[in-house]
Amino acid sequence: MVTALKLFAVQLLLNAIWSPIFFGAKNLFLAFIVIVFMWVFIVKTIFAFKKIDKVASYLLYPYIAWVSFATILNFSVWFLNR
Repeated sequence: MVTALKLFAVQLLLNAIWSPIFFGAKNLFLAFIVIVFMWVFIVKTIFAFKKIDKVASYLLYPYIAWVSFATILNFSVWFLNR
């Protein structure tokens, strides 16, 4: 359970730093790198929570879907503005 909570904390931290990088610093490429790492940690968190409580892992599915969409948007904005 400790590992699952650590993974959750890491993805939460990445989530918190993404907005200031993307909107504040307007560093679109760095924001893309951060969101890719966030996506990876969300997937790891889902698998970690699945071992503890399947419902908890299912509740993260809309979150990974949203971050997947945001990742595509982030890449598109970076690609079109490079």
